[in-house]
Amino acid sequence: MARQVKTMAVLFADICDSTGLYNTLGDGAARNVVNACLSAVTSVLPRYDGRVVKTIGDEVMCVFPSTDLAVLAASEMQALVTSNRSGDPPVMIHVGLHYGSVLVEDEDVFGDAVNVAAYLTAVATPEQILTTETTEKCLSAALKSCVRPVFRAVLKGSAEESTVYQVLWRADNLDLTDVNLLSKKLIPGDTGSLLVTLHEERARIDQWRTSATIGRAKDCDLVVSDKFASRKHLTIKLMRTNFYLIDHSINGTFVSLESGEEVHVLRSELLLDSSGQIMLGRSRIERPQEVINFSRDRRSMYRL
Repeated sequence: MARQVKTMAVLFADICDSTGLYNTLGDGAARNVVNACLSAVTSVLPRYDGRVVKTIGDEVMCVFPSTDLAVLAASEMQALVTSNRSGDPPVMIHVGLHYGSVLVEDEDVFGDAVNVAAYLTAVATPEQILTTETTEKCLSAALKSCVRPVFRAVLKGSAEESTVYQVLWRADNLDLTDVNLLSKKLIPGDTGSLLVTLHEERARIDQWRTSATIGRAKDCDLVVSDKFASRKHLTIKLMRTNFYLIDHSINGTFVSLESGEEVHVLRSELLLDSSGQIMLGRSRIERPQEVINFSRDRRSMYRL
């Protein structure tokens, strides 16, 4: 199929803390719960002229021809999941959507509009729907009354700050937190994925692969041989839009930062920003043979 450029609303609906579901319920039962939730979400689409583009793990990506249809569908998705909720832990979704130009090829869609919608989904909390200033401007007068400004953000494809809006999908909004409009609330932007490299091996951590393990165990994402390294030495994890190194080891992890400072992380966490080097169980003054490099790939962490 030929490539086409279209303007449409892109929506992501993601199940919150699906890892917790699998840990609590076990793989089989959790998979059944996830499938039932995603089926409920996608059952809404025909009523709003929407279609599924793809399912990515425990998240579904959809497109709609207009902003109104996308907002109405997102609201019904939340209402339906909430009304069907049963069991422990409860199943909740968070939703992000954006209206803009996309590249359509073989029924898939690409572009900054996709990245922005995925970013908003990551920022949204359970039971929340977030959208953009561009989307809000295209809404009908009736639906403009159902959104409110909550944050400012610099979105992918723009150098300017814009407003992020929350969709008020509940019939009763008495429990909503009041928004302080006098406070400047700029949320962290999409600053790219994290590349972690050991010799010729590379791991990319982003929205689609949210963690990587490093250690001597053969099932680690990056495997080292130094006996000062623990079998499961550390995890690098994406939390919302930040990357954290979490040490699990006996000897600790030495991180050489771009500033030249070396930090010893032992059974604690460290925010990884910019670029640097990671050494397992040995300081750089010991000249370890296995040095892991990390750097930010400034392209979108949400790109598909």
